[in-house]
Amino acid sequence: MSQENFDQQMMQRCLTLARKASGYTSPNPMVGAIVVKNGQVIGEGFHFKPGEPHAEVFALRDAGENAAGATVYVNLEPCNHYGRTPPCTKALIAARVAKVVVGIVDPNPLVSGKGIAKLRDAGIEVKVGVEEIACRRLNEAFCHRIVHHKCFGILKYAMTLDGKIATSTGHSAWVTGTTSRQLVHQTRAGCDAVIVGGNTVRRDNPHLTVHEATGRNPLRVVMSRNLHLPQEANLWNVNIAPTLVFTEWGQNPSLQADLRNKGVEVLELSPLTPSQVMDVLYERQLSRILWECGGVLGAQAIREGVIQKIMAFIAPKIIGGVSAASPVGDLGLEKMSDALSLQDVTIRQIDQDMLVEGYLKKI
Repeated sequence: MSQENFDQQMMQRCLTLARKASGYTSPNPMVGAIVVKNGQVIGEGFHFKPGEPHAEVFALRDAGENAAGATVYVNLEPCNHYGRTPPCTKALIAARVAKVVVGIVDPNPLVSGKGIAKLRDAGIEVKVGVEEIACRRLNEAFCHRIVHHKCFGILKYAMTLDGKIATSTGHSAWVTGTTSRQLVHQTRAGCDAVIVGGNTVRRDNPHLTVHEATGRNPLRVVMSRNLHLPQEANLWNVNIAPTLVFTEWGQNPSLQADLRNKGVEVLELSPLTPSQVMDVLYERQLSRILWECGGVLGAQAIREGVIQKIMAFIAPKIIGGVSAASPVGDLGLEKMSDALSLQDVTIRQIDQDMLVEGYLKKI
């Protein structure tokens, strides 16, 4: 095996380790690290939540004194500043490692390039850019948060081959197959919050949990301007996952009181908009937000620029209906030349369904 292929294989192992903490690290990145000596892995670790040691520290502890002269692989540039934990560069230098292989440079101005420079100044060889695309995609929400000071939004929907998310009567269970739904639950487990509108609560009574996957349930968020919501709903059971309801000032005070008595948090915002909600979630240190709402709210979220990624599940079904709902409402686009195009598109088959993923240009 060539050195290049070996480096790629080791970096992929770092990414596998990093994913073990998916859904738990926000606002920190997901990072995995391994220590290699004489072609053998002698230590490994990952960062599993804010305030705890970084991946490099765990990997060096695992390797012990054998780390001297070894190569350390890490998917994100080691930090060189004091935050909640000491700088990882200090630990790497103290361990007398010979080489550090880095996936991507940290976009955080406190780190960006400084960690690499510190290691090189200490005589440690540093290689940067191994499996760069995969490393960047793993931490796309972290990078977006650091660069733009905003949460990273994903609009997910499931539709039929003729572009419908429900029949003309509003019935929507189930558009896609079991495997697709399991993947949605896995996606939720990697997100900090999932957002729906009031109509979804009234029609579908969702749980918005990860019961078909392993991992932590995200914060469940409901946006409802008039707070015309049912007294009883699965989302009001906060024993399984927290729920936050956004509404406008003074709406339905009796229901607000009832929800708060059940442990549901209610926040009043005027005007209630997707961007306002995302600002609140950003201030709460969240990063990756999944939008599972209907077409009207989805369109508003796109117009306001809070959606960066699209996950479109397409089922090989046709239901027709002029009044049947589509996944994205009115965007005010009148010409096909105005259509929003996705970038870095991937298409994969999931049993009988297709999943199209891509990134929106900033509107």
